[in-house]
Amino acid sequence: MTESKDEHILNVINYPEDLRELPQEKLGEVCAELRQYIIDILSENPGHLGASLGTVELTVALHYVFNTPYDRIVWDVGHQAYGHKILTGRRDAFHTLRKFKGISGFPNPEESPYDAFIAGHASNSISAAMGMSVASALKEEKNRHVIAVIGDGAMTGGLAFEGLNNASANPNNLLIILNDNDMAIDNCVGGLSQYLVDITTSQAYNKMRYDVYRGLKKMKLINNDRRGNIIRFNNSLKALLTQQHNLFEGFSIRYFGPVDGHDVNYMIKLLNDIKDLQGPKLLHIKTKKGKGFKPAEESATEWHAPGKFNKETGERIIIHNLDEPQLYQDVFGHTLVELAEQDERIVGIPPAMPTGSSMIHMMKAFPKRAFDVGIAEGHSVTFSAGLAKEGMIPFCNVYSSFMQRAYDNLIHDVALQKLHMVICLDRAGLVGEDGATHHGMFDLAYLRPIPNLTIASPLNELDLRNLMYTGYKEAPGTFVIRYPRGKGEMRDWRNKMQVLPIGKGKKLNEGDDIAVLTLGPIGNEVIKAISEMKGEGISVAHYDMIYLKPIDEELLHEVGKKFKRIITVENGVVKGGLGSAVLEFMADNGYTPRVKRIGIPDSFIEHGSIPELYKLCGLNADSIAEEIRKMVND
Repeated sequence: MTESKDEHILNVINYPEDLRELPQEKLGEVCAELRQYIIDILSENPGHLGASLGTVELTVALHYVFNTPYDRIVWDVGHQAYGHKILTGRRDAFHTLRKFKGISGFPNPEESPYDAFIAGHASNSISAAMGMSVASALKEEKNRHVIAVIGDGAMTGGLAFEGLNNASANPNNLLIILNDNDMAIDNCVGGLSQYLVDITTSQAYNKMRYDVYRGLKKMKLINNDRRGNIIRFNNSLKALLTQQHNLFEGFSIRYFGPVDGHDVNYMIKLLNDIKDLQGPKLLHIKTKKGKGFKPAEESATEWHAPGKFNKETGERIIIHNLDEPQLYQDVFGHTLVELAEQDERIVGIPPAMPTGSSMIHMMKAFPKRAFDVGIAEGHSVTFSAGLAKEGMIPFCNVYSSFMQRAYDNLIHDVALQKLHMVICLDRAGLVGEDGATHHGMFDLAYLRPIPNLTIASPLNELDLRNLMYTGYKEAPGTFVIRYPRGKGEMRDWRNKMQVLPIGKGKKLNEGDDIAVLTLGPIGNEVIKAISEMKGEGISVAHYDMIYLKPIDEELLHEVGKKFKRIITVENGVVKGGLGSAVLEFMADNGYTPRVKRIGIPDSFIEHGSIPELYKLCGLNADSIAEEIRKMVND
């Protein structure tokens, strides 16, 4: 491959096979250009910066050593996979990242054959990759490699440990790469540590090791059942020599590391040495989030997803408009502190997202009463249940789409015991640019069948505060509040909190021709729709249900008796939520109105801005107004 002196080397890498044609001494240059390209694009097109800057060398090494896409790379979460996208045919489309009709912010097999498995929720890579590796063994694909790349944060998820525990129980040659960019699992001990990595990864050593194992097996001095014991002994011996101990020893997984994840040439050597070793193995690499961009190196949290920024000065471009409403998450965070000041029983539990959920305010004000449990949604719910059982009042904050992982915990550990706790589902409904893996679209449907739950959603920030107060003061058991990502409706949001009677909605607008029933902030789109229809001669009654469960039956009787046309609007899947509840009530009570349900259709919704996605799903004011006109005029 030839390259013009004036041409960036990255421009001639369209796919990994182009990368593999380069001499190894060129790879440092590739890494530098790849890192700069990520910075250049993300400075104008916001995304997840820090994690992807930290995996540049790893990404280049993986695609240089392995025959992708035949060899499978399974990325955990996907925040770290931007370099992967650029090297696998999506360089020229990278500027469309997370934009409507552009490429996804996460690996997705529908987008590229190089994306081996879906990513978005943490901790699934080891289990998925192990399944793929076992499948390859069953199909006798002796030359196919499967690699799981998982970060130290995702390692806190229970699913990761379930995968590790099972890795040695089935025939597979899985390679797990632990990208450790924060948590110190092992400490390097200088020359001895490096020497052992060099020795134990060398092909000569491993050939000798295998020959000895095969000889002992032939002499019937060892069998497959005892192989795990041998691996554990080897790991223990290395731990003794290095004065280190790591948790992987107990899983019968061969462990290598820790090594410098920013030394691309050494990474290539190690990967070549260990890729064909039999059985599961783990390579532990140390990296730095934000590598190569000083502001991101110094503040990993702030630069995880920084928005637009000046790539020259390192300043984030944040437009502060005092006339704009607060984020719902910030209203939650400040309100929780106010409630905690009133009652020392109140505690806060954010799973891994104290800043993103604004639980950080509680952690600063009451550090002994706020507990970040990491990426561990199931644990966060059951931990909260334990607190509640002993008389505390937990406010457990989980992103709506992540609560899906704690469904059993919510049923078995919380609802069954009627525990008094408040579950706050942030990012409920369509969330925007993070797309299908992150839309909180199922919670209304999956929560509604569970006994002993109260399920509510505020129309605005004032009602969010009121519902938090109600959940604290009046809830008969578990109280669930869902609210969306993004800004609220009003600048002046601090009110004297009051109880909103449980199971009672309110009428927002009088009307005679048609009734529109809404739940949550999406009701503001209906308010806009009614406003833009003024003068058209259509009389629209608008009811804010506030509670999905218990639903306001008195209000529904009023609607059923008066109206022959009903529209329900919800920022959740149309199957199983508010619309379904209204239909059930009408059928059970002998009312026969025409009911039109507006919500998220029965499909996974792509990424894009909230206005774009509202329009796509018919949830924007114009679309709602058109449905009202259509139904009234039919």
